[in-house]
Amino acid sequence: MKNLINLSSGLIVLSILLFAPIAYAQESAESEEAALAKATQNPLAAMYSLPFQYNTIYGNDPHGRAQSVLNIQPVLPFSLGDKVNLINRIILPIISQPSSTEDLSTTGTGDINWSAWLSPTKSGEITWGIGPVLQLPTSSSREFGSGEFGIGPSFVALTTIDQWVAGIVTNNVWTFGDIGENKFVLQYFVNYNLPKAWYLVSAPIMTANWNQSPDQRWVVPFGAGFGKVFKIGKLPVNLNAHLYYNAVKPDGVGDWASRVQLQFLFPKK
Repeated sequence: MKNLINLSSGLIVLSILLFAPIAYAQESAESEEAALAKATQNPLAAMYSLPFQYNTIYGNDPHGRAQSVLNIQPVLPFSLGDKVNLINRIILPIISQPSSTEDLSTTGTGDINWSAWLSPTKSGEITWGIGPVLQLPTSSSREFGSGEFGIGPSFVALTTIDQWVAGIVTNNVWTFGDIGENKFVLQYFVNYNLPKAWYLVSAPIMTANWNQSPDQRWVVPFGAGFGKVFKIGKLPVNLNAHLYYNAVKPDGVGDWASRVQLQFLFPKK
């Protein structure tokens, strides 16, 4: 009986020795992914990333067809000494646009949007960044963008409280040319982080074209989505999906919009 007890005790100790490192590794991996989830929700995080964001607006006039925009938007942070980071976000849109006269769609590139935020490396309760936003004339035709150079101010601010991450990203661009665009973007975002690197998110993008009449100027969506950070091999990936309702919109723009984003993460070692 005593030998049996000793054997059982030995097996328990051996099991603890064998499985404790596995459990610790799993817990450590989950903790890393949870930290990465919060970092992906911070536009000013000093982390290289490559998001592919696919946006669709459904039911656009005149044929009730969808418009889709694939934004390829690398984030490139650089350190400017010990106190300031320069966060570059470049957005290259690839647009599939329904024809206004035929039941067809055409595809092309839009104008590049480049934001360059200067942000303190150490911040208090509020993390912020400020800098210029540039529009580069890369549209393949006037159907996909003005093809004009533009510039304006851009601002980011956010805060993190326990499992919550919330903030805003905004800019206004004026272009120089025949069209002379004057356009405004405001995105607020609210994230609630769940266990195992899952999260809930609301991040609608509100836009205004100041050259239009007041009743045709704004797009104001409301909605939400969810996402998760996980790994493909050793590469961290952030995947999320959203659904939005356009509560305010110009004539001809559809009521509903969706967004799916796949973001490859390259955290600094």
